[in-house]
Amino acid sequence: NHVDGMTVEEAEHQIATRLYQNTAKVHFDAHGQKSSRFGKRLIYGGVVISIARSLSFNGLANAGHMLAINAGSHVSPLFAGDTIYAWSEVLETAELSDKVGALRLRLVAVKDQDPGAFAYKGEDEKYADGVLLDFDYWAAIPRKR
Repeated sequence: NHVDGMTVEEAEHQIATRLYQNTAKVHFDAHGQKSSRFGKRLIYGGVVISIARSLSFNGLANAGHMLAINAGSHVSPLFAGDTIYAWSEVLETAELSDKVGALRLRLVAVKDQDPGAFAYKGEDEKYADGVLLDFDYWAAIPRKR
């Protein structure tokens, strides 16, 4: 029930993007991005997913290996200085063997808003303001004996 947040700094974003070997200009070219629709460098993709996964693992420490990605949407942009909050909800479970199971998880990340509301879609099924990521995936988890 407790959602942790993390403010993303410019240097952290660039280091992470280099580690992913992503050379997209939207990440690195501050001069060129001044004339873009946002007017500054953008943070997206693997950086958002990895930060959201690390923030949303309270209670899911044993759910280590990602088995499959079902769907995902980068809903809105993230910029340096924004604070990310993320949570996971269990959508489905599956037995893989007597020792290993799987969880189908929805990972939701929001920025600069009250994460306690756990709101990502309204009644009209449109994403709520501030939603960054909606990510549906399966993860392996050890089963209790």
